[in-house]
Amino acid sequence: MPANRTGLRLTVNAVSHRYGGLQVLQTISLTAEPGEVTVLVGPSGCGKSTLLGIMGGMLAPTEGSVTCAGDTPDNCLNPLTYVFQDFSLLPWRSVAGNVALVLEDRLNRADTDARVAEVLALTGLTDFAKAWPRQLSGGMRQRVGIARALAVRPACLLLDEPLSALDAQTRDLLLDEFSAIITAAGTTTIYVTHNLAEAVRLGHQIVVLSRRPGAIRDIIRVDRPLNGRAPTDPDLIALEQRLWRMIRDDAATAERERIDVAS
Repeated sequence: MPANRTGLRLTVNAVSHRYGGLQVLQTISLTAEPGEVTVLVGPSGCGKSTLLGIMGGMLAPTEGSVTCAGDTPDNCLNPLTYVFQDFSLLPWRSVAGNVALVLEDRLNRADTDARVAEVLALTGLTDFAKAWPRQLSGGMRQRVGIARALAVRPACLLLDEPLSALDAQTRDLLLDEFSAIITAAGTTTIYVTHNLAEAVRLGHQIVVLSRRPGAIRDIIRVDRPLNGRAPTDPDLIALEQRLWRMIRDDAATAERERIDVAS
């Protein structure tokens, strides 16, 4: 799969969102650059998944807008594609059959087979093409989900905690593989996570949201290639600790305000 560094640029313009009377997001503005990974982190309930849904067009913001600029590849079948926490594999389809599902009625049989073979090779699943989902580990099932998303050659990939259902060891092992997959695919990526180690390993920019209503507390650039970001890198460890302090301080402020109100 050739790298696509001229894909979509997503710009969030002063977006706010409410569910009824509950303010979830407050005046969010940011830009996700083509071919980069933008990671959204912040306290639970700060609106990360809501913002992802707005960026992907699944939700209309109460205020503000999201604009897309740039070219999509000629062979792009779906410009914006999601990967969720749930693997969502069909148990009666093989690995190859699950990946091919998104290509049916879009490509002929020969092109479908070629595309499936391409993304299975990219995600290290070639030898498991005929396996059933029940025969796979959790990490491998999630790789199938990622392969299926990449099969449509999206201009932007949106991921909502895709590794959160995995145990810590499997998740850590997948991070290097996932970095390589994203680098090879070259698509613009928006990634929501609670895991700060994931954020520093995968993000070109890390957007830190405050507690609800979610507002941008900081945007941190990590200007180094995704490949080769080691979990023992002292700079990445320091960045992870910095992110943790921001989120911890936010939680401490919320607790003080709760106590003040109660008293």
